[in-house]
Amino acid sequence: MKIASWNVNSVRTRLPTILKWLEDAHPDVIAMQEIKCQDEQFPRTEFEDMGYNIAVHGQKSYNGVAILSRYPIEESTNTLPGDDLDDQARYIETVLGTDTGPVRVASIYLPNGNPKDGGKFTYKLEWMRRLRAHAKALRAHEEKLVLAGDYNVIFRDEDCWDVAAWADDALYAAEVRDEFAALMWEGFTDAYMAKDGQPHQYTFWDYQRGCWQRGHGIHIDHILLSPQAADILQGVEIAKDTRAMDKPSDHVPIIVELDA
Repeated sequence: MKIASWNVNSVRTRLPTILKWLEDAHPDVIAMQEIKCQDEQFPRTEFEDMGYNIAVHGQKSYNGVAILSRYPIEESTNTLPGDDLDDQARYIETVLGTDTGPVRVASIYLPNGNPKDGGKFTYKLEWMRRLRAHAKALRAHEEKLVLAGDYNVIFRDEDCWDVAAWADDALYAAEVRDEFAALMWEGFTDAYMAKDGQPHQYTFWDYQRGCWQRGHGIHIDHILLSPQAADILQGVEIAKDTRAMDKPSDHVPIIVELDA
């Protein structure tokens, strides 16, 4: 079972690139972030023609998450508990029916949080605490659980090309890294760290300042696994080549393979 996470940075703008990659890579499940469209604007037909079932939580022009699955989607929710007034489309969770039992997959688009001295940073930390509380509750079910997404967290120094360039950014803030660590301490495994862990393997290169060409990237897309999912983790891959495709996203897919 191949599960990919990809911040596509507008699903309609990148559609030909996304379809080409799906055709070549054949992931069974893809968790998308930043689809930047409302539910009714999502290009369902193109993905359904490729054999995917679809769950979408969209928003006009901003944010938005989706899950595409070759397996039946038995349940779907787009609510991250903890704030009934939060109307940003940043979370969707599905239960997929497989031959070896259900697999729960969430697509996460964690807030950026910049600038650090404003309300956006406070919202980011509060959102992370809500995610941790919900993940802890899901963890208690002792099921195969995959939390995939753009976390907007540079967790290690080795996850960016130059620490000094990010020292004052919300993605690298100590409070943010502490919250990410606390999430993992709830019993989750970072798939990349478990199966690879090499430094300076990035998932994002800004469009500005020739970042891609100069290798100035950061690793902010992560896939966290419950113990039941970590036990069947076979491998992990960063599809770096997609950054060089026509009309690419500034992120690339990160993929895990599970024996499920």
